[in-house]
Amino acid sequence: MPQTPPFAAMFDSSGYNRNLYQSKEDSCGGLYYHDNNLLSGSLEALIQHLVPNVDYYPDRTYIFTFLLSSRLFMHPYELMAKVCHLCIEQQRLSEPGLDKNRIRKIAPKILQLLTEWTETFPYDFRDERMMRNLKELAQRIASGDEMYRKNVQQLLQNLLRKLATVSQYEEVLAKINATSTDRLTVLKTKPQSIQRDIITVCNDPYTLAQQLTHIELERLNYIGPEEFVQAFVQKDPLDNDKSCYGDRKKTRNLEAYVEWFNRLSYLVATEICMPVKKKHRARVIEYFIDVARECFNIGNFNSLMAIISGMNMSPVSRLKKTWAKVKTAKFDILEHQMDPSSNFYNYRTALRGAAQRSLTAHSNREKIVIPFFSLLIKDIYFLNEGCANRLPNGHVNFEKFWELAKQVSEFMTWKQVECPFERDRKILQYLLTIPVFSDDALYLASYESESPENHIEKDRWKTLRSTLLGRV
Repeated sequence: MPQTPPFAAMFDSSGYNRNLYQSKEDSCGGLYYHDNNLLSGSLEALIQHLVPNVDYYPDRTYIFTFLLSSRLFMHPYELMAKVCHLCIEQQRLSEPGLDKNRIRKIAPKILQLLTEWTETFPYDFRDERMMRNLKELAQRIASGDEMYRKNVQQLLQNLLRKLATVSQYEEVLAKINATSTDRLTVLKTKPQSIQRDIITVCNDPYTLAQQLTHIELERLNYIGPEEFVQAFVQKDPLDNDKSCYGDRKKTRNLEAYVEWFNRLSYLVATEICMPVKKKHRARVIEYFIDVARECFNIGNFNSLMAIISGMNMSPVSRLKKTWAKVKTAKFDILEHQMDPSSNFYNYRTALRGAAQRSLTAHSNREKIVIPFFSLLIKDIYFLNEGCANRLPNGHVNFEKFWELAKQVSEFMTWKQVECPFERDRKILQYLLTIPVFSDDALYLASYESESPENHIEKDRWKTLRSTLLGRV
């Protein structure tokens, strides 16, 4: 079986590396090249370009790019059906008394294509129609030789294992969401003296940063590359009223990751607003500054940004007497690193440094790159919005999709890193399940800690006390 090279090797500086596999030149036949780079093509020609034959196997960058972007034009199961049809027709795999020699020549290539599809886009195969087509084509190949039968079996087992794992992960997430309550409910039912806070659960900022990195890498790992594209799916103008793949928005792992960022921000704000004493609140702020700094050192920019966002929430930032007790020099440096001006120039520079370190890394610790995720999605969104999917002649704008695939493939490399830190179940449990304050509860806690400063705040405080606490 041909080996698939790692994602990092797929894209050269121009975005398309044509030298990984033998490629066919095709400046006619519905494909348009410039300087050896494929720029556009009709959808039919691009599908044909995906299908291997005895003398040709598509470049791996092309496979990834086309499988990623084709869902803007058709359902994956429709593409799979076409690929199967072309393989069977062109290789005459449906003929009785099939020549075993011909199967031996083409089988490894078809198997390789199916392996790349199932390994890189396994969630496509949660659709029963995909699975049916996959099994049909795999069976035709397997009928020719015992060795291919084993390979097909292995491919299907690996795929089913991946799908089972993601189903378990989604069940765990659903359970966590189902049990989450507002922290205020807990405060009302338990005296504060027996309630835990983050520092009693983990008093070492370094350890907390490492446990946050565990959660980040686990959640990143479950996001399928196609979710970035499916988040922006709209109707294809050449597709007669049929929305392309938008009817089943499959972005739940991406959304769960964005929800985690929000949860962490609210957890930080909750932990700061909850203590009654000013010096305790100041201590919690300094603790989170140290956690954020360690996240920066690790390369965990998503947790870093969530912590900064939590500290910049109005109920926290208005606590002027508390902040007066905090040594803020370290926090100022972190805020400077994540400053949004000039399109997050400072952060992008730090991210490039972390990505460079990752490429030359000798250990998993040095490989960690966890991007500020909302900005990554925004970048991909603007790339998608900024260029048309189709050219005026109806061709698919493949130049755009090289760029899209380049960004997503970099993310694919980062999400495959194994977390090198030891797991601490107690801390992870706290971070994932401890209730957090709602916006209203945060404001109430903030006003209870440091009295309102003007009439608007006073009126809001009164309203919150009566609605949340039943007090006047």
